[in-house]
Amino acid sequence: MPDKRVTARHIRPLAPIPTSLSPSGKITDRICCVLFDIYGTLFISASGDIGISTKKDKNIKRLAGLLDKYNIKKDPERLQDNLWKAVRADHEKSRKKGADFPEVRIEQLWMQVLDISDPDLVKNFAIEYEWLVNPVYPMPDLAKMLGELKQMNILTGIISNAQFYTPFLFEWLLGSSMEHLGFEKDLTFFSCDIGCAKPSRTIFNRALKSLERKKIAPGATLYVGNDMLNDICPAARAGMKTALFAGDARSLRLRPGHIECHGLSADLVVTELMQVPAHIRAAGKDCY
Repeated sequence: MPDKRVTARHIRPLAPIPTSLSPSGKITDRICCVLFDIYGTLFISASGDIGISTKKDKNIKRLAGLLDKYNIKKDPERLQDNLWKAVRADHEKSRKKGADFPEVRIEQLWMQVLDISDPDLVKNFAIEYEWLVNPVYPMPDLAKMLGELKQMNILTGIISNAQFYTPFLFEWLLGSSMEHLGFEKDLTFFSCDIGCAKPSRTIFNRALKSLERKKIAPGATLYVGNDMLNDICPAARAGMKTALFAGDARSLRLRPGHIECHGLSADLVVTELMQVPAHIRAAGKDCY
C-alpha cells in the first residue's frame, strides 16, 4: 500500500450537496447482490468523478507546488499538456485494439511524462495530485450501510471507473479494507485493471460471468450509481435492477440530452445510502 502519510495531510471533510430529486420507486424481486459505483456514489467527489482534470488554470498552481515538493524540475503547464497527450495516445492505441471506452493506468503515464523510473515515488506523486484536483470523502452512513448489507447476507461488489489508488480509499477514509467491509474480490471490477471504462459492456459482462458462477441472476442484482449513462444504462442492459444515487449535486449525472438515456429510468432513486438496504428489506424476500 502507498504511504498513508501522503494522503493524511490532504483529507478534509466534505458534505453532500442536496439535489432536487426525491426518493422514488421500489423493488418487488429479491436482491442477492448489490454492486456499487465508487466516485459520486460511495464517496463524495469534489470534481464529481474520477478522471484527468481539464481545469488547467486552477490546477497548474497546485501541480507547480507538487513538483517543488518532489524536487521535480518540470514546467507544470507543459507537463500537464504532456499528460493529456499521453492519455489521448494511450486511448487511441486501445481503440485500435478494439476497446470501445479505453482506460489508462495513470501511474504508467505519470512515469512516462515525469521520466522517473521509481514506481513508488511516481505512485505517491500521482496520489497527491489526485487528492489536490479531486478530494474525496465518504458519503454519510457508508460504513453503516455496508454493515447492514453484510448482516442481511447480501453480497456486495464494485463496478467503477478507478485507478490503482481507489481501493486504498476505504482504508484511508474508513479504516477497513474492502474485503473486511464485505466486498467480494471476484465481484470487484476496476476500469484500470480491465482496460476499459464504463459505460462499456465489457466491464459489466465480466460481472455477469462472476454472478453466474455464484448462481446469482442479473435480476437478483442491484447496481447503484450516480450517472444515467455510465451506470444505469449499462446495468439495465445487463439485466440488473438499478438505483440512481441522487445524493450529491456535484456528481449527479442525468444526461437528459443523450440518446442512450432517452426513455431510460432507474428502478429506484435513492438520496441516502441507507435507503438501499431499506428497499431490499421492503421487498420482503430473503435471498438465503
